[in-house]
Amino acid sequence: MKKTALVSGSNRGIGYACVQELLQKGHRVILTARTLEDGKKAIEKLKSFGEVHFHQLDVSDERSVQQIVKYVEDSFGHLDILINNAGINYDTWHSAFNADLEEIHQTLETNLFGAWLLAQAFIPNMKKQKYGRIVNVSSGLGALSNMSAGTPGYSISKAAMNVLTIKLGQELKRNNILVNSVCPGWVRTDMGGSTAPRDPQKGAETIVWAAELEDKGPTGKFFRDMEEIEW
Repeated sequence: MKKTALVSGSNRGIGYACVQELLQKGHRVILTARTLEDGKKAIEKLKSFGEVHFHQLDVSDERSVQQIVKYVEDSFGHLDILINNAGINYDTWHSAFNADLEEIHQTLETNLFGAWLLAQAFIPNMKKQKYGRIVNVSSGLGALSNMSAGTPGYSISKAAMNVLTIKLGQELKRNNILVNSVCPGWVRTDMGGSTAPRDPQKGAETIVWAAELEDKGPTGKFFRDMEEIEW
């Protein structure tokens, strides 16, 4: 059965690759971007792969989230898969002791609270249908077991996202809503840079795998290359 998936921040990079892979697997996919122009450009390239739709979304704007929830409910009735991919600010110029806290706040608004807000918005409907898959696109830089200096805003936002994954995974496992974090690895994107060893398609593989987990699959876990890794 065709499932309906939404991928935040999906007009380029890993998010775009996720949309393409989900389409190729036969799902209906809602591509999102902050601007109409970016979304239209992306969707034109993806139409040949399957049923793709576009809706503007700024995950840091509660009104924008409310609008896309209404769009999904009015257009498709429900959402099966939510991929929280939208992320900003790989802040290599910061140290924890000298970081611009206003900038850090903005990073948290998108990377953590944006994902949290979307999850809260779609979970009630997922609970009603007793099915849902939520994938939080995280990073090894958010793993406490491997935490080091640098990129404080990005790293802290991803560490907090991982905690959110654990909490939601535990709270929702009886509702057949599986919630997992995925580290896509170091990927050649605007954020990852041109020297990264992985292309976006490789980065998307485990994200899509987690989005298609069978019932009673793992939840509240952290994965890379389809293998569980330490928090």
